Amino acid sequence: MVSEQSRPALRVDVRRPQRADARRNFDALLAAARDAFATKGVGASLEDIARQAGVGIGTLYRNFPNRRDLMHAVYFGEIEELCIAAEDVADLPPWEALTTWLHRFVEYAATKRAIWESLNRETENFKAAREAMYAAGTPLFERAQAAGAARKDVSFDDLLRMVSGLTAAGFVDQAQRDRVLAIALEGVRARASF
Repeated sequence: MVSEQSRPALRVDVRRPQRADARRNFDALLAAARDAFATKGVGASLEDIARQAGVGIGTLYRNFPNRRDLMHAVYFGEIEELCIAAEDVADLPPWEALTTWLHRFVEYAATKRAIWESLNRETENFKAAREAMYAAGTPLFERAQAAGAARKDVSFDDLLRMVSGLTAAGFVDQAQRDRVLAIALEGVRARASF
């Protein structure tokens, strides 16, 4: 399990405000932006994002001076949430922990796909984000393999590429996305010899 102390640090320029009301606004803006970018792409209206968050456009710009800052905060926030999700499920049975985390990964992948091309992925921040995500998910996968729940001939990178590829497809609804993921994960699940 990756603890907060051993997790690679994500060096992001945007800091959460200290005051409780300002933090609520900040978090509401991130949630609204995540939804808007995932459904409407990176060109989503900043005014609509502010309105969805229940704040004025001035509050948005005070927290995120430009669209790029908002996209970075959304992306790195998703990575941080993936790391926390891995910690949250670490005590579940191995296969359940892995699949629960992968469902959260699918949510991240939808946001990532929407903003990926607009971000400079060659920076140290993005390398650190990838390392943090792998550090969070790899122990869950290795524990599932050690318990005999996941195939030994599959790597964690193979698994993430497969799940990422699935998320590139459009789905009719959440139920269909969950079914397709379940079908794919059956190919990763270890089977007892007969």
